[in-house]
Amino acid sequence: MRTQRVIAVYRSLQCLSALLTTAVPTLAGGQVDPAYVKSLAAPGKSVLVVEYYDPGGKIVDRKGFASATGFEVRSAVDIAVDAKTTLRLYGLQPCTGDMVNQKEGFAGSCSDYARLQLHTLVKAARVVFCRAFLTEKNAVTQDVTCFGYYNYPGSLDAIDNIEEQLVSLGALRLSKKQDGIFLRPDLEPAEKIGRGGFGMWADPRVRQQ
Repeated sequence: MRTQRVIAVYRSLQCLSALLTTAVPTLAGGQVDPAYVKSLAAPGKSVLVVEYYDPGGKIVDRKGFASATGFEVRSAVDIAVDAKTTLRLYGLQPCTGDMVNQKEGFAGSCSDYARLQLHTLVKAARVVFCRAFLTEKNAVTQDVTCFGYYNYPGSLDAIDNIEEQLVSLGALRLSKKQDGIFLRPDLEPAEKIGRGGFGMWADPRVRQQ
């Protein structure tokens, strides 16, 4: 039953993604190689890989992790890979305070809603593939952009940008600089979709924030 629910969620995600008319650039640049990401999958385990890039866009280091139980989602934007390292989805944030989405049967804090959606994406992924700049390599909390590889034989085989999916579904919104400019302008089309009434945007109080 849970597997069917996850498949349904990802079919919805794919439909939303199809509405995006522009390619979404990643934090470290470039498009992912689907064959490479899929090759990282390991039977019976969840895999997480972080690649580190120099300012010129060249891969200079890589870290890999595997878990039989999956990776912990600690907050609306944080994924723990081990006791010393947390990955933070760059440029995103939950709404403020509480929210209600009657269609999804959710009433609670914005942070809890976003954390549940991120947990679903991370838990279902066979591979979480992330990119970061080299300056993040030794940080306790590292700013990243991540992709998930989702595979259910005969039903689903897809690689999706996790931030794009969360913003499109209204689980998270874009953070702004002090001058009001979005930290992730590449995801503005995704937020436009979310603002159509998905997730947090179903609550009129959020639309006024």
